[in-house]
Amino acid sequence: MTTLAVTGHRILTLTMNPALDITTSTDVVHSTDKLRCAAARYDAGGGGINVAHVAQALGTDATAVFPAGGPAGDMVHNLLVAEGLAVRRVKIGGSTRESFTVDETSTGKQYRFVLPGPELTVAEQTECLLQLRRAAASAAIVVASGSLPPGVPPDFYQQVANVCADIGAVFLLDTSGGGLRHVNAGVTLLKPSLRELRGCVGRELTTEAEQLAAAHELISRGCAEHVLVSLGAQGALLATGGGGHRFPPVEVPAGSGVGAGDAMVAGVAVGLTRGWPLVKAVRMGIAAGAAMLLTPGTAPCTREDADRLFELADSPVEVQLVTS
Repeated sequence: MTTLAVTGHRILTLTMNPALDITTSTDVVHSTDKLRCAAARYDAGGGGINVAHVAQALGTDATAVFPAGGPAGDMVHNLLVAEGLAVRRVKIGGSTRESFTVDETSTGKQYRFVLPGPELTVAEQTECLLQLRRAAASAAIVVASGSLPPGVPPDFYQQVANVCADIGAVFLLDTSGGGLRHVNAGVTLLKPSLRELRGCVGRELTTEAEQLAAAHELISRGCAEHVLVSLGAQGALLATGGGGHRFPPVEVPAGSGVGAGDAMVAGVAVGLTRGWPLVKAVRMGIAAGAAMLLTPGTAPCTREDADRLFELADSPVEVQLVTS
């Protein structure tokens, strides 16, 4: 069973495109109509910030590194400090983006509106890497999660991987688009969704065998040592060594899916800091992602829910890589 060499019990996250997440609800969403909404909920969001939130909720110390500017950036920073999360903010000239989620109460549908984010200067990008290097020196695991904002080159996460390699940190990456396609080395665990994996290899991947083969293709390229493919309501598929494991989903009532993927990454990271084998850590990731569906907006799941769902989760099934 694969066990990663994790030293320490603290997680460091990097969020290059944080957001002030605003969540509300209304009865019916109609075009051109003025929609009367319920009181809004405000959360500090963005991939790595969500990971840090969940890691802390699961009982593991986490520090969040992120660039932030303008009134929305100030609010993101102040919310995190008020919640007791350790932060390293890089002040930027642009204004942090806002994301808006509307829950349609009559149907249970959810509408998400995501803005692109501010453009970061080269100096601001460099400062993010410097802050990451300083903070990562005392971290067991570095997690970079989320999209890259305008102005940041698509190979930025490769630069992060190089920093982690220099200091010997375990590196987990969850991103999409160019940020994913331009990583070629240094990632311990890569977590694409099935859609993102399809984009990487340029194929439909309709069967489990095709999905596992595509994940191993990324491993063969040197992009990552292990690849965890999130399959949404179908669970997840872990590619490692000469084969992999299929993880069935944990059944929970339908709820907000915002941040579920980040919760999965957080659960895996927390499991690794506990010294668990990778397969067991992924089980905690599945449980944390499911527990996230039980909370409003991007509010982190509770440790009680995650632990309960972890115990309820079915054991993963070992699958073999089929080579032609």
